[in-house]
Amino acid sequence: MTIHSTAIIDKKAQLAADVSVGAYVVIEGNVTIGAGTVLASHVRISGICEIGTDNFIDSFAAIGGAPQDHGYKGEPTKVIIGDNNQIREHVSIHRGTVEGDGKTVIGNNTMMMANTHLAHDGFLGDFVVVVNGAQLGGHTKVASHATIGGLCASHQFTRIGAYAFVGGKSAIIKDIPPYAMAVGGRGDMKISGLNKIGLRRNGFNLETIKKINAAYRILFYSDLLHNDALARVEQEFCGIPEVDELVKFIRESKRGVVKNT
Repeated sequence: MTIHSTAIIDKKAQLAADVSVGAYVVIEGNVTIGAGTVLASHVRISGICEIGTDNFIDSFAAIGGAPQDHGYKGEPTKVIIGDNNQIREHVSIHRGTVEGDGKTVIGNNTMMMANTHLAHDGFLGDFVVVVNGAQLGGHTKVASHATIGGLCASHQFTRIGAYAFVGGKSAIIKDIPPYAMAVGGRGDMKISGLNKIGLRRNGFNLETIKKINAAYRILFYSDLLHNDALARVEQEFCGIPEVDELVKFIRESKRGVVKNT
C-alpha cells in the first residue's frame, strides 16, 4: 500500500493492501476500498462507502457526502461503487436517503468525466459514460451502456435506458427509452433517431437492429395512439428480448417518455 504522508485516513476505513493514496487525501468513516484502486491527490471520501477494485479517482473528487435533501437527518445511508471505474476531477457523488433506495450506486467500467454530479439515490449501470459537466438529479437511473452528453441535466426520478445516447446540453425531464438518440431543452427534448452506431459497436447484429428500428417506427413515428402502438409492437415482435425490454421500459415509465416531436 502506498499512502502519502499528508493523507488522513480514518481508523475505521479498510483499504486493500495495494491501494494507492495520494497527497492530501481525506478518508473518513466506514469506507472500504478494493485492490488496485488509485486515489489521486486531494480526494475526499466520507460516510459509508464501498468502493471496489481497480478504480481511478481523480483529484478533488468528493464521494459519499451527505445528500442535498432537507429530509436527510444523518441516517447511515451509503455509496456503492463497483470495479474498474474512472471518476475524474471534481466529480461529486452523494449517498442515498432513507426515503429513497438508501444508497447511490455505480456499476462497473463506467466513466464520470470532470465536474459531473450524481445526486442521492442515483444509479449508473455498467459501461456508462457521463460527459463533462453533466448533472444528474436525485433518483436518476441510468442503464448500462448509456451515454450522457456534456452539460446535460436530469430532473429527479428520470430514467435513461440502456444504450441510449443523450446529446450535449440537454434537459432531461422525461424518460429516455433504450437505444434512443435524444437531444433538446426543457420544452423541445425529442428523439432524433435510433442509436445505430452505439448498437453496432456493442455487438448487436444487423437483424436485431432492424427489428428494434421497426419497433421504433411504430412507437414514435406512426399515427397510432400510445397504447395502440405498444400493443402492435408486442404483437409483431413478441419474444424478441431487446424489443420486449423497450416495451417494458415504456410501460413502467412514471414521468412519460420522450417522443419524436
